[in-house]
Amino acid sequence: MGNRRVSEGICEVDCIDGPRAAAARAALPSVEESKAIAEAVKVLAHPGRLRVLKALAGHELCVCDLARVLGGSMSGTSAQLKELRRLGAVEFRTQGKLAYYRIADPFWLDLADSVLEKLNGAVSN
Repeated sequence: MGNRRVSEGICEVDCIDGPRAAAARAALPSVEESKAIAEAVKVLAHPGRLRVLKALAGHELCVCDLARVLGGSMSGTSAQLKELRRLGAVEFRTQGKLAYYRIADPFWLDLADSVLEKLNGAVSN
């Protein structure tokens, strides 16, 4: 039974490498920082928001055109944009009755592209 635990990735002994554990603990983000990271990643963890980012890559689009590109409603698209604005990923400008959106911080689009590239590489390997 003992070897089974190790094969499942569970230590069989209660022995800690003190200096290594202390260094790992010192490198941890604070609980507040961890929550902020999780919230930011949660915003990106929605297929609709990822598609909004990709649709805006290199383009500025008004909400009505963006909704048409994505095949969704204006209210649904606006809700996705609101979350991305809160994250700082997109920004908008108004022109008369129109709101035009663009990428505000390419980091978030680059992050999504990096994950997609990694997944595509994992699929082909």
